[in-house]
Amino acid sequence: MRPSGLEGKLVLVTGAAGGIGQAVVNAFLEEGARVVATDLDVSVVPPSDTLHPLALDVTSSEAVDALVRDVEARLGPIHAGVSVAGMLATGRVTETSDADWHRVFAVNTHGVFHLCRALARRMVERRDGRIVVVSSNAAGVPRHAMAAYAASKAAATMFTRCLGLELAPHGIRCNIVAPGSTLTPMQTGMWADAEGAAAVIAGSPATFKAGIPLGKLATPQDVADAVAFLASDRAGHITMADLYVDGGATLRG
Repeated sequence: MRPSGLEGKLVLVTGAAGGIGQAVVNAFLEEGARVVATDLDVSVVPPSDTLHPLALDVTSSEAVDALVRDVEARLGPIHAGVSVAGMLATGRVTETSDADWHRVFAVNTHGVFHLCRALARRMVERRDGRIVVVSSNAAGVPRHAMAAYAASKAAATMFTRCLGLELAPHGIRCNIVAPGSTLTPMQTGMWADAEGAAAVIAGSPATFKAGIPLGKLATPQDVADAVAFLASDRAGHITMADLYVDGGATLRG
């Protein structure tokens, strides 16, 4: 198999302390990359010669800019950036507060913008780099009682595609991975009982939600494998793609 081109390269991951982010970190480590793992609390991330945990609040553009600057000064150029940090708020639009709306966008949309802008400014100078944003299949299909989350992810998705268009002439690729229902605390936190997984797989006609044709939830590793592929040399002619990893739940690619 063709090498991934990631061995020895520096990768920055946000939302790295658990769930999909943790799986993404492990996937890059398995490819031989060095990883800067960021999250609000990185106490659960064990540091090593190739794994560098750093606390980061992606909602602060100043904090993101400072971290990217300091990482490159200490560890070298960031070859790939992966935005995984995200949050969920559910509720009907009529019940959504201003605070909840702004909080979701602060992480899911503004956080993506802060990270990608900081990385792009440096990658353009080198004419090299890869950016992958973990969005959601909710960005492409309406979801009942999830308007804030879906809208924030849709904004992040289109932002990433626009960024990819701007950066393509500089040899920088920008892609999106859009997971569906994935076995993480964010997902299980929405379940009412032990039958939650079965209900998600079956779908819900009452809320116009399709089931999962493959008959199973995604694992964080499923999503991480897609991220690592898009950041690798194996995806060398792919940019502005929106790769759905949802078992066919949205009936689109």
